[in-house]
Amino acid sequence: MKSITDLYPALSGIADYGQWLDGLRSIELAANSPVYTEGQPCQGFPLLLSGCIRVFKQAENGREIELYRIDAGESCIVSISSLISNRQYQARAVTERASVLYLLPAARFHAALSNTVFRDYVLGLFADRMTDLMERVEEVAFQRLDARLANRLLGHGQQLHVTHAQLANELGSVREIISRLLKGFETRGWIKLSREQIDILDPHALRELATHQN
Repeated sequence: MKSITDLYPALSGIADYGQWLDGLRSIELAANSPVYTEGQPCQGFPLLLSGCIRVFKQAENGREIELYRIDAGESCIVSISSLISNRQYQARAVTERASVLYLLPAARFHAALSNTVFRDYVLGLFADRMTDLMERVEEVAFQRLDARLANRLLGHGQQLHVTHAQLANELGSVREIISRLLKGFETRGWIKLSREQIDILDPHALRELATHQN
């Protein structure tokens, strides 16, 4: 596991950053563990050392739409927004795989914002994540679902280990529609479906569809 300054290099430029972490213990979470839930008071600013966290919105009927993923060294815009506005979490977060993190308490986070280097760093993280989130909104609102699905299947090698429900959650759809689209891809000879596995047979055809977004 990399050190915290390797993952968050801006911290190395702050002489007393170690005091902000003084007394904090690393938090270890197994895969599929809740990190926070919607409506819960914000607990602090997460510094992810290893693993991956999935942030998503969930409707009352159980449908989900993924907002973004957080890898080691990245930020959580929901946490930053909640801390700055002093509001409850507006989404849910769950570990996608085993993760280790520090959680900088709200009081220390606000105190740290008085440091120009840290404040500029947080605002930069916020801006980068906002750009990603706006691209996600544009994707969901304006791109065809079959094109988005084709794009999701690409770039992971010849074999994906994923369920139809997971794909539906990521793409903001429902499992039945995703399964129907995947079956259509299989009928065309583009993929081969098996239990929690998708084999890519014709990436060129998928790429052609992925670029056809209207």
